[in-house]
Amino acid sequence: MSQATYDDANLLLRLYDLRREEKMREARAWFIGHFKPKTMAEYLQLCPPGSENNARVRMVATYWDMAASFVNTGVLNEELFYSNSRESLLVWVRMRNVIPEIRAGYKDPTFLKHLETVSRRFEEHLNRMTPGTYDAFVARIGG
Repeated sequence: MSQATYDDANLLLRLYDLRREEKMREARAWFIGHFKPKTMAEYLQLCPPGSENNARVRMVATYWDMAASFVNTGVLNEELFYSNSRESLLVWVRMRNVIPEIRAGYKDPTFLKHLETVSRRFEEHLNRMTPGTYDAFVARIGG
């Protein structure tokens, strides 16, 4: 893995600043506190199309997919991202059960693919660094 640079650190700080924007902060707080569907039916009940909750989910999920795209394309150091962005993994764990049906409904098999790819590598990273950490994390967040 390449050495993190000042540019990586600056991009990570910029991503952090974006997370602090008022609407994003509200959406993140709602997502972390309330978004735990295990099925598409639960997802649609919690976040029907056109609802405020649906907008919140899309805001949070696409934000983290964008951040993950920086990692996947080599713009942002992967290890630095892992050290500072565990929330991205929370988002993926909470969404992973409904993503196949959302992708089918959107007719977009690549929806949140960056987030999925980075999250799978993040899981491997955690298990390599400290076995059992990923499973403990999933259990703690209700994944």
